[in-house]
Amino acid sequence: MEGSETRTDGNAIAGVLQEVFVREVTTCRIACAGCGTIEPIGAEHAYTQAPGIVLRCRHCEDVLLVVTQPPGRTLLAFPRSRWMEIAAEP
Repeated sequence: MEGSETRTDGNAIAGVLQEVFVREVTTCRIACAGCGTIEPIGAEHAYTQAPGIVLRCRHCEDVLLVVTQPPGRTLLAFPRSRWMEIAAEP
């Protein structure tokens, strides 16, 4: 079976993303690509006094998440994160 037979576009995951992005994310765990530690997002260091928000690893200060909000949209970047775990609701 070729890859094109099992592949679809990103619209196929709309339902999953809609479920994920309405959850409380400060309790989600995030893994730092720099030092390898895993912490809840709410435990990391947030810098909010800038045009955007920067979330840094509390252990090594690598940038885990950048949030900017130009008019009409929100941009998320995960420059030094390996993954983010969003637990299912009970």
